Amino acid sequence: MKKDFILATFEDDRQVLAATKKARDKNMPIFDIYTPFPVHGLDEAMGIKRSILPYVTLAAGIMGLMTALALQIYTNSVAWPVIVGGKPANSIPAFIPITFELTVLFGAHTTVAAFLMLNKLYPGKKPHIFDPSQTCHSFIMAFDKSNVNADEVSQLVKEHGAVEVKEESATIK
Repeated sequence: MKKDFILATFEDDRQVLAATKKARDKNMPIFDIYTPFPVHGLDEAMGIKRSILPYVTLAAGIMGLMTALALQIYTNSVAWPVIVGGKPANSIPAFIPITFELTVLFGAHTTVAAFLMLNKLYPGKKPHIFDPSQTCHSFIMAFDKSNVNADEVSQLVKEHGAVEVKEESATIK
C-alpha cells in the first residue's frame, strides 16, 4: 500500500525527543521515528505501550520447566524405574540441570520466534529506507500525511530544530 509521508530530519536526539513530546501533546499521530541508535525516553514520548515479549518468555520458560519435570518424573518412576542403592526413583535435585536447560531452551527459542512475528520480520522482507543517513547520523520523524495538517507539522518540527522537512511517497507493509 502506497502512503504519503511528511518527513522531518533532525541531527540531534534531544531535538527529536522534544519534537516528539510536543507532537504528542498536540495530538499529532506520529507514524514512526527512525534513529541510528536507541534514544532513551523515545518510546514513552511516542506513547508506545510496553511489549508482551517478557510475558511470552515467562510462559515459554514455565512450559519448558513443566515439560522437563514431567518427562523426568514419568521416565524415572513409571516407564523405567531403576532402583540404585536404595535411592528414590524421583530425586528432584538430580533433575535440576536438565530442567534448567529446557527452561532456557523453550524461553529463548519462543522469544526469538515471537519477536520476529510481532515485528513482522520475515525472510525476504525489504526494509524501506526514507533517507540513507537514518542509519548513520540523522533522526527521521515520519508523519502519515492523511492524519495530520502538513503546515502545522512543518511549523512544529522547525521550531524544534528540524534540518529538513519534505514529503515522500512510500510503500509500507
